[in-house]
Amino acid sequence: MGATVEQYLGQLDTSRRPDLPETTTGTLRLDVRDDGSTDHWYLTVADQQVRVTRSADDAELVVRADREVFDRMARGELHPGAGLLRNELTVQGNMRLLMLLRRIFAGPDGARHPRELGRAALVGQGATTARDERR
Repeated sequence: MGATVEQYLGQLDTSRRPDLPETTTGTLRLDVRDDGSTDHWYLTVADQQVRVTRSADDAELVVRADREVFDRMARGELHPGAGLLRNELTVQGNMRLLMLLRRIFAGPDGARHPRELGRAALVGQGATTARDERR
């Protein structure tokens, strides 16, 4: 996982991402502030793919934060929703696209979806059912 937002977005794979909803499309602009200047990253989401370019064009959702905040998101240390609630980042536009950032910026190293943990636990237990336990 990239140590900085630039490294993370620069190596973001443009192949199909099954974790993104098939029907979700949109544009996001990330305004990364650092020492009085702002870098702009433009993300286009369509067909379960994310294309990243450097542009200050208008987008459906604009997310603004300091570089340190975006770096924490790139390392999986900060959930975008939590950053919003803590006023660490600001958003303008279509809020439903904010949750895409959660899927674009991966979680912490070694993190697993709760459903995966539940399935693994069931496999380890032999997947007994309530009917089996009554016997």
